[in-house]
Amino acid sequence: MAPGPRQASRFPMPLRIIPRLDIKAPNLVKGVRLEGLRVMGKPQDFASRYFADGADELYYQDIVASLYGRSNIVDLIEETAEHIFVPLTVGGGIRTLQDIQQILRAGADKVCLNTQAVAKPEFITQAARSFGTQCIVVAIETIRQTDGRWKAFTDNGREHTGLDAYDWAMRAVELGAGELLLTSVDREGTFKGFELEFIEKIAKQVPVPVVAHGGAGTLDDIVQVAKLGVDGVAIAGVLHYNRLTVKDIKQHLINNGVEVRA
Repeated sequence: MAPGPRQASRFPMPLRIIPRLDIKAPNLVKGVRLEGLRVMGKPQDFASRYFADGADELYYQDIVASLYGRSNIVDLIEETAEHIFVPLTVGGGIRTLQDIQQILRAGADKVCLNTQAVAKPEFITQAARSFGTQCIVVAIETIRQTDGRWKAFTDNGREHTGLDAYDWAMRAVELGAGELLLTSVDREGTFKGFELEFIEKIAKQVPVPVVAHGGAGTLDDIVQVAKLGVDGVAIAGVLHYNRLTVKDIKQHLINNGVEVRA
């Protein structure tokens, strides 16, 4: 049975502002459409700044772990958890329940699955049963096709899964995903705004939190996507390049009637 529409009683909920940090050990990197990576600096420095500025959560993505079958991020998780006191989600190269256990023990609160979830959908259910649905985020990386539909991709937009992104999002929730992270590969790093149509379509249907990612360029872009009913917004480039701050974003959301966390 497909998940039903979200219950209105859950809203309004304070919107979470979630800086996303793409990690290519030992560096924080940033690309455009998840490609052409530029080294930004030490991820610890950026994470500390965003925490001090009022970030509600942090999201670390090891962007080469899935390609090379390894994860170099555990030490970074431990250091972050020791000094930064907001929830931390970690993705990249997670293939086994032991991987999840290691990441959670290092100090993460949630893990984000994509490649392994597509390859073995039952892994979502196994992970949710072992650690709780609240720990399991499934990333839906999308590229809009010429026919107007959205297809799902893995490996930071490199690998076509053949799956319809909307159908896959619905199935991921049925299998036990406790949260969805929606990334528009077309818009990521472009500062041209979010893929609003797809995000709204998902946010109105699934009974789990939805986080929008990919395309934030202005304060108004973030207001637009916030008003679609998402639970969080993952933001990278505008923060890394100092175009905006977390404080800027929260104040502008408040000024436009969007509730945010203090």
